[in-house]
Amino acid sequence: MNDKKGAPVRPTSSIECLIGSRMIVHGDITFSGGLAIEGSVKGTIVSDGPEAQLMLFEKGSVDGEIRAPHIEVDGQVTGDIVASERVKLGASARVRGNVYYKVLEMAAGAQVNGQMVHEEEPRKSLPKPEPSS
Repeated sequence: MNDKKGAPVRPTSSIECLIGSRMIVHGDITFSGGLAIEGSVKGTIVSDGPEAQLMLFEKGSVDGEIRAPHIEVDGQVTGDIVASERVKLGASARVRGNVYYKVLEMAAGAQVNGQMVHEEEPRKSLPKPEPSS
């Protein structure tokens, strides 16, 4: 992926927000940059930047859809994962949902209970989630 000037866009290397291991977030999250999750999120997570990166650590969990260019999962996800660029599933990843990806890296031991769907372009048939009231 390229930026507006045509230069390649790289994933963000720094964490700008951390959801700690003792935190539980109820509600949807929109982020740009780097988001790391060690706790629990019950809601949809969507990035609004082409360089955004989400990292879900081993003890972390997400109950909802995840949409971002770069996604690394070592924890549990109940919901679809939609990555416009790259998905990396670590050995302790547990996904109950479909995984839509352009590039996939999956370690031995990772589990996906759903479909793995390769797509060259970001998925357009899944609408962006509407904010919950």
